[in-house]
Amino acid sequence: MLREFRAFIAKGNVLDLAVAVIIGAAFAKITTSLTEDIIMPVVGAIFGGLDFSSYFSLLGPVPAGYRGSLKDYAALKAAGAPVLGWGEFVTVVINFLILAFIIFLMVRWASKLMRRKDDIAGPTEVELLAEIRDELRRRG
Repeated sequence: MLREFRAFIAKGNVLDLAVAVIIGAAFAKITTSLTEDIIMPVVGAIFGGLDFSSYFSLLGPVPAGYRGSLKDYAALKAAGAPVLGWGEFVTVVINFLILAFIIFLMVRWASKLMRRKDDIAGPTEVELLAEIRDELRRRG
């Protein structure tokens, strides 16, 4: 069983996947920072607030023992008040769209690079042999 596990881990696909997950997690942190620290403050300023992710709607009564601000989303949520955190949701959706767009651009770039590599490489060995065979048949 240990040998099978070692063989499974040693496969190229598993290692490639592990590297992709680690790089993807780091890349997600970059896009989260881009969204939260650069894009959302601008969006928040446009909509009249400094922190767009803290926009919410109170859906019910505040718990009896709550003494904090009624405008503090995090404190209300921690106290168990029913809140609809739509600003945080919009922030997460924008973060996803940025990440998806960047991944799209990377895949598009890689596809173009692979096509260019195929164009530069020329015909394959099988194609060359088929051309030689066809030329020999034509002459002979």
